[in-house]
Amino acid sequence: MTTTKPDNEGKFAFLKPLFDAVAAHHGPHAYTPLPEPAPRSSLATDDRPLGGWTASTLIRNSFAAGLSHVDALARQITVARVIDPHSPWTLLRGALENFATSTWLLAGTGRDERRTRALASWAQDMHNRGQYEDDTGHTPTGPNARTGTQRRDEIHALATTLGLSPLPRPEVRKIIESAASETGLDPAAVRAAWRVGSGFAHGRHWPLVRVGAPVGAIANNNGHMVALVLDEEHLANLTNPVLTLLNHTRMRYTVRATRRRNEPDPSIARRTSRCVGGER
Repeated sequence: MTTTKPDNEGKFAFLKPLFDAVAAHHGPHAYTPLPEPAPRSSLATDDRPLGGWTASTLIRNSFAAGLSHVDALARQITVARVIDPHSPWTLLRGALENFATSTWLLAGTGRDERRTRALASWAQDMHNRGQYEDDTGHTPTGPNARTGTQRRDEIHALATTLGLSPLPRPEVRKIIESAASETGLDPAAVRAAWRVGSGFAHGRHWPLVRVGAPVGAIANNNGHMVALVLDEEHLANLTNPVLTLLNHTRMRYTVRATRRRNEPDPSIARRTSRCVGGER
């Protein structure tokens, strides 16, 4: 564990744009969340046949979780002024998964694909809830109470009614790869950074060897024990896609949650005009 000094804060300057992006969501007592979609917006149209299993709820929840992870790291570095080789990777890995998920849910080639992604995510969510209830022996009570497993079955039945069956099981790796492609990032590079973050989060040995920065060694009976600290260059490889996905989610959500379903998407119009201009 390392206590940061004022003259060393420049080492973490690459994190400032990400911290600033999250700080923009600070409210008086909590984060300012993404707003609910306007009733006639494109996103609300996606949500309409899904009942309570809306994509917008998942997107907003995932985005808020990403903000929390980044803000925790910001407070660790700028307020507590203590940093260790593991937690920055763990927090940014969580934020990457959060913002990649929200990006993925906002994307898709059409409404059926986006609705399928939303229902598949809800089904997995209820499956995990059912596992928790099995582990704890908890049975929901009340006139309309259902277990997580029963709710999962309801979601699959809704998907069948909407012609969206079978629902695939969401895979974090594929979500990250898809989100990276959606935002113009290199999927392999983002995937590699995510793997390192996951390795640190699970206490694996290989990330310490691969991306840790050695600063000293102490002899012991088995050879030497090497002291490793966080390598800023490698951490930046995870920080940059987190910021890109955060900004993309915020921009794309604003467009799809406010624009009416038949209005042109201004971001698509800008991309089209650039392509046309390049061909002249």
